[in-house]
Amino acid sequence: MQPGLPLLSLAIWIPMVAGVIVLATGSDRNAGLARVLALVGALLGFLVTLPLYIGFNPLAGGFQFVELSPWIETFNVNYHLGIDGISLLLILLNSFTTVLVVIAGWQVIQSRVAQYMASFLFLSAFMNGVFSALDALLFYVFFEATLIPMFIIIGVWGGPKRVYAALKFFLYTLLGSLLSLVALIYLYNVSGGSFSLLEFYRLPLALPAQILIFLAFFVAFAVKVPMWPVHTWLPDAHVEAPTGGSVVLAAIMLKLGGYGFLRLSLPIVPDASLELAGFVIALSLIAVVYIGLVALVQSDMKKLIAYSSIAHMGFVTLGIFIFNSHGMEGAIIQMISHGFISGALFLCVGVLYDRLHSRQIADYGGVANTMPVFAALFMLFAMANSGLPGTSGFVGEFLVILGAVKVNFWYAFAAATTLIFGAAYTLWMYKRVIFGAVANPKVAGLSDINLREFMVLALLAVPVLVMGLWPDPFAEVLHTSVNELLTHVMQSKLPLP
Repeated sequence: MQPGLPLLSLAIWIPMVAGVIVLATGSDRNAGLARVLALVGALLGFLVTLPLYIGFNPLAGGFQFVELSPWIETFNVNYHLGIDGISLLLILLNSFTTVLVVIAGWQVIQSRVAQYMASFLFLSAFMNGVFSALDALLFYVFFEATLIPMFIIIGVWGGPKRVYAALKFFLYTLLGSLLSLVALIYLYNVSGGSFSLLEFYRLPLALPAQILIFLAFFVAFAVKVPMWPVHTWLPDAHVEAPTGGSVVLAAIMLKLGGYGFLRLSLPIVPDASLELAGFVIALSLIAVVYIGLVALVQSDMKKLIAYSSIAHMGFVTLGIFIFNSHGMEGAIIQMISHGFISGALFLCVGVLYDRLHSRQIADYGGVANTMPVFAALFMLFAMANSGLPGTSGFVGEFLVILGAVKVNFWYAFAAATTLIFGAAYTLWMYKRVIFGAVANPKVAGLSDINLREFMVLALLAVPVLVMGLWPDPFAEVLHTSVNELLTHVMQSKLPLP
């Protein structure tokens, strides 16, 4: 436990309080003030997470920056926070993305500005809570709370079918999570009345009980990832969500599922995780191959990138469940990389949509002639999404494939097809939108990105390149945490007969 400021609490409560202050500005007559306050709140929320990285000891095991206070004493529920190398990177990604989303929506959102900005601040706070909670009930509360602001973002500022998409998103993810609550209550009773995740990690559960608990968690986290075949809510949510909603949904919210597997499923029920790994790997490879083919036939840019996200998240679950350090570290790096790349791609689509009010690939062509700076940045993110060496998209995929080879060559072979399909659908989309003659008179009148748009995309281009060329700052904080988790999982906790 490091002495000093309660940094994890600040990372949660600064955006939360800022969201309340932004809401207090009221109507759109104060929209300018709401934007400024939201940006200040998002920046402060990001700045308090930087000392977490600076002060984090990558060689120390266990959890750091721990905070523990009683919350609901009757049921022995505590306000218990702490992070390891896995959660550290996700908190940084979340807080950084919130700043970009506030800037990206600066001029685009003209109605209910305060409510829009506050929704993202609340969402940032709740997700930091998920990534730092060490009490199971606290984790569940934050996990479910993330649904509320995203439901509002899609339902209020989304497209023509926003209500349908918002309801589908909410029902899929809420119903999936209810079984996990049943599992947590069972663990609470078995542990003698504690919701501490650290206590749950030490429980000697029989294999049948472990399998039932694993399946309960699996439903919740598989929907969140989302894994095939419970992925159908995601394309609808992405297509109807405003640009900022799509960015946060892809960059952060999908990671809650992968994080749930790492923080709850594997350490609490390790034997069941090993027993059912083949099942999860099969679903992951179906996502990589089948969803990659589905992405190839999309005519809507947002829907194409949404299916691309499902395929790339298949890599994440594959890396987690092959149970070696290369695979697991690759999965976590892939989560962070995908956050940068998918967020950037959705912002690029948003730039075009703001000008032409169309996401259809057929409505474009020759954009490079009128928007050369935008075309260059879009090219970088398209290449990164294809897994080009030298970009962040390559690092995680390479490590997962390397880990998969050690387990089964055919796992690696099937996973590697994403490099082919990813390049096919991403570059084909890029070619039709950006290159060629100007086919649409409206494209001829497009203006290149302004300073605000350039700043947002450039701030994402930097980590995509840095992570691709020098992954050590991201990878070194993971080694000890990943090795500890793998050691814990591989040592059977089954009670002796």
